[in-house]
Amino acid sequence: MSGATTHPSLRKVSTENAPAAIGPYTQAIVSPPFVFVSGCLGFDPKTGAFVEGGIEGQAHQALQNLKSVVEASGSEVGKIVKTTVFLKDLNDFAVVNTIYEQFFGEHKPARSLVEVARIPRDGLLEIEAVASVA
Repeated sequence: MSGATTHPSLRKVSTENAPAAIGPYTQAIVSPPFVFVSGCLGFDPKTGAFVEGGIEGQAHQALQNLKSVVEASGSEVGKIVKTTVFLKDLNDFAVVNTIYEQFFGEHKPARSLVEVARIPRDGLLEIEAVASVA
């Protein structure tokens, strides 16, 4: 079995301003007119460790990491069209929702939010997104 290569119509996105991928994937991939951003965790990009502050700290950091990857793709937060939020504990919904609302301000992308059994490295949340690059 041979591995696939990335088609020339696609562009991989990578930035040092967000944690590197922790598996066989890329931080994001541009397939015009969209960029598909892999799930972002609450890791500090410099240390590779989760930030302190529990769910609040990880939510702020995951959104900052998401912003860094979106911007590295050539897009911006105001062009995010859809997010998916994965929570370890749905009891954290109100806290995460407040942080999410502050982050996006008046911009309200479509969103799904679900509780999951486990997040990589036992994180408390993960956020992925699709944004326009047009």
